[in-house]
Amino acid sequence: LVFYNLIFYQMKIIVVYLALCTSYFGYSQNWKSTFEEAKNQALTENKNIVLVFSGSDWCAPCIKLDKTVWQSSEFKKESETNWVIYKADFPKKKANQLSPILTESNKLLASKYNASGNFPLVLLLDKSGTILGIEGYKNISAVDYIRLLHSFEK
Repeated sequence: LVFYNLIFYQMKIIVVYLALCTSYFGYSQNWKSTFEEAKNQALTENKNIVLVFSGSDWCAPCIKLDKTVWQSSEFKKESETNWVIYKADFPKKKANQLSPILTESNKLLASKYNASGNFPLVLLLDKSGTILGIEGYKNISAVDYIRLLHSFEK
C-alpha cells in the first residue's frame, strides 16, 4: 500500500509539473532568437518589427517595462497577430551572458539603431528595417503602450 501511495504521489507531481510547463509555454511570447529571424518573418508575413534594446538584469526601467508591458497578456496577444518581436539584450551579470555570436549581433544592431546607448529603447521598424517610431520607458499601462506603438504605423 505504501508503494502505491508513493507511485500515486509521484504521478501527481509529474502531472502538476507538466501542467505548469504547458501553461507557461502556452502563454509565452514569440520573441525571435535572432534579429535575422525576425527580419525574415517580417518579410514573409508582411509585419512590422518591435525591436527592444534592454538591459534585462541591470536596467530598472527595462525590468519595469518587461513586467508591465512585454509580459502582459494584452501585449502577448497583440504581438502574436500584429508584429514580429525581437529583444536585443545587454545583460551585465556573468550568469546572464548571451552567446558571443548573439552578443556581437546585438552590438551591431545597437550601432545601427541605438548608437546613443539608451535603455530601454523601443523601435517600431517596417519589414525592411526602416524606423517608423522610437520610444523609451513610459509609466503607462500595456494597453496604452500598445496604442502608442500602433500610432507609429499611421
